[in-house]
Amino acid sequence: MERHLRRQAVEEITGLSRSTLYAMISEGTFPRPVKLGKRAVGWSESSIQTWLSQRETA
Repeated sequence: MERHLRRQAVEEITGLSRSTLYAMISEGTFPRPVKLGKRAVGWSESSIQTWLSQRETA
C-alpha cells in the first residue's frame, strides 16, 4: 500500500513553502496531490521521492 504524505511533511522533506508548492503545481513542475477525503489531500511518497531524485540530477 502506498503511503501518502500531507502538506506539512512534504514541506519539510522538500524545503519548499506552501505557496511555492502550489505555484509549482500550477506550473506543472511539481506532482499534483491526490484527494484523501472531502478536505484532505496528500502526495504519494513515491512521487515526492521521484521528484527529488530528478531535481538532484538537473
